[in-house]
Amino acid sequence: MEYKGLTLDKFQVDAIDSIDKNHSVVVSAPTGSGKTLIADYIIDKYIDRGITVIYTAPIKALSNQKYKEFSKDYGKERVGLITGDITINPHAPIVIMTTEIYRNMAIIRDPALKDVAYVIFDEIHFINDVERGYVWEESIMFSGDKVRLLCLSATIPNAREFADWIGAIKGHTVDTVINDVRPVPLHRKFYDDALGITTLDEIMKNRKNFKTRSRVLIIPKGKKAKNNYKSQYAGHVELVSLIKDKLPCFFFTFSRQKCQKNAIELSQSKLFRTDSEITAKVRQKLSDAPDEINSLRSTQDLKKVLPYGIAFHHAGLLPIIKELVEELFSEGLIKVLYTTETFAVGINMPAKTVCFDSMMKFDGMTFRYLNSKEYFQIAGRAGRRGIDTEGFAYAVIDSRDTNYALLKTITTDDTDPIRSQFRLSVNTVLNLVKQHNKAEIEHILCKNFNTYQKYGDRFDKEKTAVIYRNFNNIKKDLERLNYIKAENLTKKGTFSARIYSDEIATGEIFSTGFYKTLEDYKIFLILACLSYEDKPKNEFEQVYDSPGLRRTMEQIKADPYLKTVEKFNHMRELTALIHPCYGGATIFDIIDNTNLLEGDVIRIFRQIIDRIGQIRNATDDKKLMRTLDTIEKKIDTSMCDIDVI
Repeated sequence: MEYKGLTLDKFQVDAIDSIDKNHSVVVSAPTGSGKTLIADYIIDKYIDRGITVIYTAPIKALSNQKYKEFSKDYGKERVGLITGDITINPHAPIVIMTTEIYRNMAIIRDPALKDVAYVIFDEIHFINDVERGYVWEESIMFSGDKVRLLCLSATIPNAREFADWIGAIKGHTVDTVINDVRPVPLHRKFYDDALGITTLDEIMKNRKNFKTRSRVLIIPKGKKAKNNYKSQYAGHVELVSLIKDKLPCFFFTFSRQKCQKNAIELSQSKLFRTDSEITAKVRQKLSDAPDEINSLRSTQDLKKVLPYGIAFHHAGLLPIIKELVEELFSEGLIKVLYTTETFAVGINMPAKTVCFDSMMKFDGMTFRYLNSKEYFQIAGRAGRRGIDTEGFAYAVIDSRDTNYALLKTITTDDTDPIRSQFRLSVNTVLNLVKQHNKAEIEHILCKNFNTYQKYGDRFDKEKTAVIYRNFNNIKKDLERLNYIKAENLTKKGTFSARIYSDEIATGEIFSTGFYKTLEDYKIFLILACLSYEDKPKNEFEQVYDSPGLRRTMEQIKADPYLKTVEKFNHMRELTALIHPCYGGATIFDIIDNTNLLEGDVIRIFRQIIDRIGQIRNATDDKKLMRTLDTIEKKIDTSMCDIDVI
């Protein structure tokens, strides 16, 4: 079969045959094998029929990239984007959105989903994510009966079980299409500071010598070696020097600070010559940008390394800076890109080689080894179809502190099946009570993947005690707080059914008389508290204390529920961000008042805009809507010079 000038592989043909039969499809195929062509076929099939196709992505960066790609292919007027803080052309025949947005629309039965033909779930293996996996599960559970699903993932060892679950709960045929052959063979090896590029088996054979040998030091020319061996060690530089014939390279580094540090170290090694073309493109890209962008530490660091074809990319950067790096990489001008996991999630910028700075990462709670799915997801970015004949993946390991048996398991095969991470949220319980009777709720709660994995086809005949207990416990708390009464939602409950995080805290403030005693600035601060994620190293310079602020904090402490919400403990320090913004300061003035990276500051304001949208959709109070509009305009004014899609 020919499509878009390409001869399709069998798995692509099989998936398209299923789509033509109006079946749902689960596609498991290696990264870079052409899964997105199947999504393209669906879009081409329905775009002129007055029926919507929804494309969901796990992260905003991928949503934005797909919006740009589809706008180029199909025209901007036919493509929409919804990401919480941004809504563009939502009634277009192709709508791209984060998976959370789709889940939220599906659970409230949003009328906008009435004429949806297919929902495409890119990176469906995110259902395995401990924190967010339930979003994918509920997205499938609450999709309409007529909707068909295309689920795409690099590798799903239990793809057939997953497809059978969807078919069982949705009542239509779900086909499984599996392709185990990478179009570009992948060679997986390790880097050891004594043995160089080698195999794990070879490192294991030499492990007796690990305790006695010294580390390799990479010392820039003109510098003297110091005694601080740990800080001087730069195995990544030595590895890059060994793979100069296998570039471009993604060097995955699970620390934003280390991404920048490593990029500078590599530039100081003088492995690469400077490229005047890159310098010219950087100058052109930033020519119309505010001068303050060039004074940022991250911009200065990037401008130091980019002429050598070296770059870094992470969520802490300004949007225009990330876009600059992405454009240069897509044009083939970047040789080595130090990046966090963002580039492992579907972003269409493959490289010939992938390197791992470490096989361990901090997951928010502890340092742990990557699992096999994470390793193969990242390693799979290596090897560009139609460009490379082979791809390479190298992992830097500390041979003196390594679990070899575990590493062998992780890097040999992607054997980790996807597992249910289903958990009930307050929002889910509120919407179930709002839209279903007791018998229907019991049936819906049986539909989760966990129940199917336990009971198979008997899933709807077995009651899972834990899920029902959790449901009833949440329901009792909501009854006690007057969100549910006599099996119906109260006014507060109806409000919070439209709120998707901090549902009760938001309800206690904005669906009662609490907010009516507050001026716009204090409401802005409360939204910031709900949007802010505190970390031990976060610092703020000037804060703006006042008697009015203290009265608001006392008012919160006097409320039986709000006094238990720890997020409000940060209200005073968050004045460092909100007071300047409310006063009309630029985003650069705000960034100067904290040690938060610029991308993190922007994320806080984007989260506030997202919550404003939720509250606006939940309330009928015109005065509150005007307040929310005022706050949103303040944010837009501060961020107008730097925010890009």
